Amino acid sequence: MNLVEQLHAAGLTGRGGAAFSTGVKVRAAHDHGAHLVVNACDGEIGAAKDAHVVEHHLEELLRGASLVAHGRRRSILFAAHRGSRTAALLAATGADVLEVPDRYVSSEETSLVSAAYGGLARPMTKRRPFVMGGRDADGRRVPATVVLNAETVWRIAQVEAYGPTWFRSYGTEAEPGPRLVTLTGAVSWPGVLETQAGVPVADLLAAAEPAAGAEYLVVGGLGGVVAPAAEARRLRWTSEDLSRVGGSLGPGIIDVLDPGRCPLHVVTSYLRYAAGETAGQCGPCMFGVPAVAAAWDRLVETPTRQAVHDLRTHAGLLANRGACRFPDGVGRFAASALRVLEPHLAAHVAGTCPTEGAMSRAHHV
Repeated sequence: MNLVEQLHAAGLTGRGGAAFSTGVKVRAAHDHGAHLVVNACDGEIGAAKDAHVVEHHLEELLRGASLVAHGRRRSILFAAHRGSRTAALLAATGADVLEVPDRYVSSEETSLVSAAYGGLARPMTKRRPFVMGGRDADGRRVPATVVLNAETVWRIAQVEAYGPTWFRSYGTEAEPGPRLVTLTGAVSWPGVLETQAGVPVADLLAAAEPAAGAEYLVVGGLGGVVAPAAEARRLRWTSEDLSRVGGSLGPGIIDVLDPGRCPLHVVTSYLRYAAGETAGQCGPCMFGVPAVAAAWDRLVETPTRQAVHDLRTHAGLLANRGACRFPDGVGRFAASALRVLEPHLAAHVAGTCPTEGAMSRAHHV
């Protein structure tokens, strides 16, 4: 079998979050003679997988990139955040490194394509996949370019070296292969775990030793969901199981929220970060995301029915909007936080924070 056939047989999907067929992307890249950008930015909140791959599996990463690019080294760019250790390690190998700002949307697929050809690291509207080539918003030609996550490229090298049968010996039928998961937040052992779909979430958490009394998780970062820890512990690490709490495997991140900090304030920090990271070039990003963050602030300050209605309205307006899926993810995240933290909000209405104790009811109602 050639490489594309091996990837299809293995069932490898992108490990950056979208879970699109890698075989389809690599076939299109070969058909169109596309340049390759390897995304090693760790752009999501709490992400560390790309840095892990570069630090511990660099030789295989380089091999995977060469396979995708048919050995055309000058057609390969490795993207990393400016000034990062990841960028330095890649540059030390002699690889061509595209350093982008340490901003959330800078590592989005089309942002990297834009930056690769001298534009700003901001999302571009796709009339068709850039693996086929195209033009930017100003009509300038964009050469055929495929963007693959660093873990995905490493897995390509593994499939080629060990075969599809080996790859499918891990994971589930629907989500095969080994995969990395980042555990962060209120845990004794934060870091990146080598695991597979189908393992109990409880086992992943146990490996990182979460703080006693941790009640909530963020699964998938800003594009993910807030989930009750007790419910998540009963699930397997599969998109099918995680859908019960509104989530999916996504970029493979579990953030354990500090049980000593009000979860409403944690969500505030997530959403304020989101509001400051917008690309500033389309309405849903420029106005919609900050509007959701402001609505959440009002809800936490004065948890009334009107504040709940306002948040739901603003979050609902972001679905399937914008040049990239950033606003969509923020809306989903905010809606999940509202749903899961409703009991906590109710306690605030009564004048007591279950985490931080009594508070002035007159100030919060």
